[in-house]
This record gives sequence, structure tokens and C-alpha cells, in this order.
Amino acid sequence: MIGILIPAHNEEAWLHDCLHAALRAARHTSLAGEPVEVLVILDSCTDRSAQIVSQYPVQAMTIEARNVGQARALGAQRLLERGARWISCSDADSRVAEDWLVEQLGLGTDAVCGTVTVEHWHESFDEAAQIRYHRDYQASEGHRHIHGANLGVSAQAYLRAGGFEPLACDEDVQLVRQLERSGASIAWSHRPQVVTSARLDSRARGGFGDYLRQLAQTE
Repeated sequence: MIGILIPAHNEEAWLHDCLHAALRAARHTSLAGEPVEVLVILDSCTDRSAQIVSQYPVQAMTIEARNVGQARALGAQRLLERGARWISCSDADSRVAEDWLVEQLGLGTDAVCGTVTVEHWHESFDEAAQIRYHRDYQASEGHRHIHGANLGVSAQAYLRAGGFEPLACDEDVQLVRQLERSGASIAWSHRPQVVTSARLDSRARGGFGDYLRQLAQTE
């Protein structure tokens, strides 16, 4: 089966849209009926995230780590134990495209690094900051961006690379570097599409939200 892995820390504002999108991708006809399991790792949640997840036909795991790397590692381990041949990672504040899984698998590689599209810029992210972002961001084939919100890897390649490490941030970057060192084939593609939030109050220090905040503060 295919596993979709989504870590969440106090994500009640985003989870409905995230899970609607993930389940729609899981039902894509081009998957030919292959089972897809969605697993949400509820990490130190004190809001309504757990209640929201319980309303959907998805799996849930509750941990108290406050560590996205550990959340992804435990989630990947659970999916592998349940027979996943491929693990697709996203984030709770993101929406995957309907053909997201189809596009990842269709690239025929050991791993896929996809791009993200930012939706609804934060009011403090002015036009100048948006120009800086689009100047530096390559939404195209052959890009070199790494996002936990749009990352896929085969079970075999994941295990050869040693899996996610319990890092507070950049656990996705670490895994991709390990995949490169292990000789895995990696597609750097714009085909698998994910829309993500432009929030500046990122859940993980050093993550995408921090990057946007730094751009917003640049003179």
C-alpha cells in the first residue's frame, strides 16, 4: 500500500482542508485501487486537532515529542510496519493536489522532491518580499528545493538511507542528503503539486515559515 504521512502540532485551523485533499488524492482512479493509508502524527497538540482527525477515515498516532523529525520517523515506522511500499510526506497546513500521488509515483525514481505553491500571502509579506521570494524560488523541473510538505520516498530507499532523524527542523533535508549518499535516484520535480500556507508563525524553528519571515524582514 501507499502511506501518506502528516505531522501536526496544533493545526486545527488547517486540518480539515489538509485531510480533504489527502483523501481525494488517495482515491485517484490512476492508482487502480491500490490501498492508501493516511497517518496523522498528533505531536503535543492542545487544540482541537485530535477531534478533527477523528472525523476522517485516517489513522492517528499521538506523541509528546514537540519534534517534527521524531514525529515523521515514528510515522514512517508505523506505515512501514503496515506494509507501505511508498511514503508520501506532507504538512498539516498544506493541501496536496488530486493527482499528487500519481505524479510522485509516475516519476519512477526512489524519491521525489516536489515544490510548493504559497497561497494567501500574510499581510506583513508585502509586494517587495513577494518579489524576493519569486526571484529565488524555482518552481520548475530540476529545482533544488526540499520540502517536508512535498516529499516522497520508496520504502526500500528510506530504509537504506537510515530514515528520518529526530531533528527539530531540517529532518527532510537530512533525509534527502542521506538518500543522495546512499545512491538513491531522486526526481526534483514540479509535477507533484502542493499548496501551502504563507503563515509566519511556523511550528518548527528554521522551517519554511521562518524563511518567509526572514524575507519579510529584509530591507
